[in-house]
Amino acid sequence: MPAIFAFTCSHCGEVHEGSPSFSYEAPLQYSRLSETQRNDMATLSSDLCTIKDDQGIDYFIRTVLQVPIYGAEEPFSWGVWASLSEKSYTRYLKTYDDPVAGEAFFGYLCNRLPYYPDTIGLPSDVVVQISGIRPKLRLHHGSAHDNQLIVDQYHGITVARAQKIAEHASHGA
Repeated sequence: MPAIFAFTCSHCGEVHEGSPSFSYEAPLQYSRLSETQRNDMATLSSDLCTIKDDQGIDYFIRTVLQVPIYGAEEPFSWGVWASLSEKSYTRYLKTYDDPVAGEAFFGYLCNRLPYYPDTIGLPSDVVVQISGIRPKLRLHHGSAHDNQLIVDQYHGITVARAQKIAEHASHGA
């Protein structure tokens, strides 16, 4: 029977209960903009982001990337952003209030997750959820050189590894 994830942090000594969860308030592309550029070129809400420049418009939505933890009830969750094509973004907006469960869009991960090799631009599928739940981000796999994040999402991680990643995300290297 799965248990509730808990650990004593080796950095701060506190007991952390519940599977780790970290999130990003914006895609990396937005975070790199100056305040002036943000005001002139971008829009950002809790779930949507667009950035307009001379090349066109980039579209982003907030998603959840989950990594199973062996023996734990809940996965390790990352609130991350994915880029979508204009067509997919338009469809997502059109069905936002009445989503089609399981509908999926191709996208790219747009945040750099700590502990892992560079995660920017990892190809993925954005899978729509219902009942106001953010879409899930499912990374593509198949290469002999898969990023460790992809391997972890498909095969899961140990409690010890989840603790190590959570400590790194909370306190740095």
